[in-house]
Amino acid sequence: MPDITNRVMAVRQHVDETVASAMAHLIEDAPDFRLNRVNPLAFARANGLGEQESIAAFLHATQFGLFELSWNVVCQSCGGVLYQAESLQGIDQHHYNCSFCSLDCEPTLDETVEITFTVDPRIRHIAAHDPDSLPLWDYTRQIFWSSGSDLPEHLAPIVGEVVLDAFEIAPGARMGRQVEMSEGVAILFDPVTHSSRFLEVTGEPTDGQRLSIEIDDAHQAGETLQVAPGLLTLDLENRTNRRIIPILWIAGEALEAILTRRVPVLTAKRLLTHQTFRDIYRTNVLDINQRFRITSLTFLFTDLKGSTELYERIGDLAAFDLVRSHFQLMHQVVSAHGGAVVKTIGDAIMATFPSPAQGVAAALDIRKVIDELNRRDSRDDLFLKVGLHSGPCLAVLMNERQDYFGQTVNVASRLQTIATPDMIFATTLVVEDEEARALLAARGRSLHGTTAFLRGLSGEIPVYGIPA
Repeated sequence: MPDITNRVMAVRQHVDETVASAMAHLIEDAPDFRLNRVNPLAFARANGLGEQESIAAFLHATQFGLFELSWNVVCQSCGGVLYQAESLQGIDQHHYNCSFCSLDCEPTLDETVEITFTVDPRIRHIAAHDPDSLPLWDYTRQIFWSSGSDLPEHLAPIVGEVVLDAFEIAPGARMGRQVEMSEGVAILFDPVTHSSRFLEVTGEPTDGQRLSIEIDDAHQAGETLQVAPGLLTLDLENRTNRRIIPILWIAGEALEAILTRRVPVLTAKRLLTHQTFRDIYRTNVLDINQRFRITSLTFLFTDLKGSTELYERIGDLAAFDLVRSHFQLMHQVVSAHGGAVVKTIGDAIMATFPSPAQGVAAALDIRKVIDELNRRDSRDDLFLKVGLHSGPCLAVLMNERQDYFGQTVNVASRLQTIATPDMIFATTLVVEDEEARALLAARGRSLHGTTAFLRGLSGEIPVYGIPA
């Protein structure tokens, strides 16, 4: 295996030794299938490691040629990968169709786009690097289903009661097979071309019926054909230049039980709010014309109160050093709580977190470290105002950087302006989050509810003060 030691050593410069060692063991000793579409959250659980540091390790590993990162559009219904791209820019359609479920899927960053890592073929060649060589069920498990599908390595033993037949057809070839059809619905689905036909089995039982189906690259999906119960001769023709592997599934509760088995995955939302990702992939994340919806993201805005007076009082050089120290502390706290600093605006920062609880924890710790900074320098004039809000937004490219747009961002920004040095301000969507409420209770923080006018919004909105 070429140069693994040196490349892992380079990763070790950025992450804990335990994480880097677990990654080296994975690359050197794991079976092939575990190195295809690695789920970093599953990796963390399997090795007793922290999720944040495991994600960071895989991100650094992409920079040193150990792994390749991919963005996968996943069907929420069946867990199948509908499209795989090397970058977020490659996801350039507003909808992707799942022909297995006959559903349209919008690529939202917190629900339908997952991030996985596959070992670089220059480091170790695995069977999934040449997917057309994989046996039928290995292809279906490793290439069609996502890292969030809670399925065993080998599918064949668990699909006996939900599969009528499975075919492997060479390019340009035909294949015929007799299948006993029972009343209900069957799905003929090919995971290579993502083509499907729905067979509605109804009526009087009969034998001797015949059905011919051509499978091509047109991604045909959702056509319903009627057949009767009884013996069916199914003739299939492969009109592509690849091997196809159509599978005849029995629709029903047993199949649904298999499809809905899930484990947590690294979503695109969480990746974009990971500080290591923002540090490494500063540009080239989004295209100028792309806008991706996020159904819920937590925003934290901070600003130094009286910074202008501070510059006048202690001078530009001393004030600059103090503000820089404050920014360094902000980055450390935000990153420690699973968030990322999106940008600085003067003496203010804008940060994002996957959940309200992470934002609240960061806000409380930010105020704590600022107090410690004041004590360290024997001062009491460095005050920070903090505002928190959660809600939907758009991930966009603004001023050549990945940014966020929408009313949620505006509300969080305005909320910070009315916050006070001794009170963090948050909205209902933040404080009513179950994990956030538990965190506040554990830290002995009571909420002070009121209403406030925010510039640009019509009418008062409920806001809550959290003692700092």
